[in-house]
Amino acid sequence: MNKEITIYDIAKGIGVSPTTVSRALNNHPAVKEKTKKKIFQAASEMGYQSNVFAANLRSKKTNNIGVIVPSLNSSFQASVLAGMEKIASEAGYNLVITQSLESSEKEIANTLSMFKSRVDGLIVSLASEAEKLEHFEPFHKKGIPVLFYDRVANSRDSVGVTIDNIHAAQIATNHLIEQGCKNIVHVLGSTKISVYAERLKGFKYALIDNGMIFKEDQVIVLDKIDENGAEYVVDKILNLNPLPDGLFVSNDACAASCMNQLIQKGIKIPEDIALVGFNNEVISRLVHPKITTINYPGVEMGEVVMRNLINHLDEPETMLLQNTNKITLRSDLIIRDSSLKKK
Repeated sequence: MNKEITIYDIAKGIGVSPTTVSRALNNHPAVKEKTKKKIFQAASEMGYQSNVFAANLRSKKTNNIGVIVPSLNSSFQASVLAGMEKIASEAGYNLVITQSLESSEKEIANTLSMFKSRVDGLIVSLASEAEKLEHFEPFHKKGIPVLFYDRVANSRDSVGVTIDNIHAAQIATNHLIEQGCKNIVHVLGSTKISVYAERLKGFKYALIDNGMIFKEDQVIVLDKIDENGAEYVVDKILNLNPLPDGLFVSNDACAASCMNQLIQKGIKIPEDIALVGFNNEVISRLVHPKITTINYPGVEMGEVVMRNLINHLDEPETMLLQNTNKITLRSDLIIRDSSLKKK
């Protein structure tokens, strides 16, 4: 078994005191740069691993921030994490990332594991099954900040960063109505998830504002909204009589997949059915026709939520999210060919 390298081994190897080695490794100003360099080089060559855990126990800070995402297999989540990581690494924090896979059971287990690992703060986008929030209680009791993003809990104590999903769905639906659509179908994920429940509201508001009647068969709900749900969606659409002339899909990958299948069935996009997606994922720009979509600022969302958490960790007296419990980011409609009936 390999022996663990200690500061005493490094000290002996280059002929300095263990105290000097310890100070150098902690970047103490009392150690000359030349000596520091020598010590770092020796530590690296000998395979020394600093005992961060012991140091953390002394400082009661781990410099780790826990992040729980519903699924890593999403370009939106990837862009949010990129924004988080940028801000965290600039401030000297590491991310510990886990996924709930939309299961409340897994979310609870992940939360417990983060608590035991003594993360300094926690950032969460809730699982679709998550209904109760008791698993965050130990963090609140210990004064460990918890922030939500995208899927924010409906509770007075929840702080988080989101977009105005009601407004986003309204502008998407209004755009289809402006293009002359009279019979629009909205495809979305489980309405247990706040973002989809809000988008459904926005869809209904747009119809009502334009004097149109909302019918239940205008809504297709998928347990998981992604490219795999397209076959089910297209079957449902083709069985509707009359055939819809507008389609608003709450996810670009699903929208692109629906569009491909509709085209294969001889449906013209946008002439027969005008199409709008959501998230402004790369796929929306790669297919033909390119998909009109809502720009969801993932990187910015990651940066904003992380910056707020770190500001609070560095100066605990500052309130999370500057005395408000939500930050709402701007989202815009990006108009492309898939929806333009009126060219």
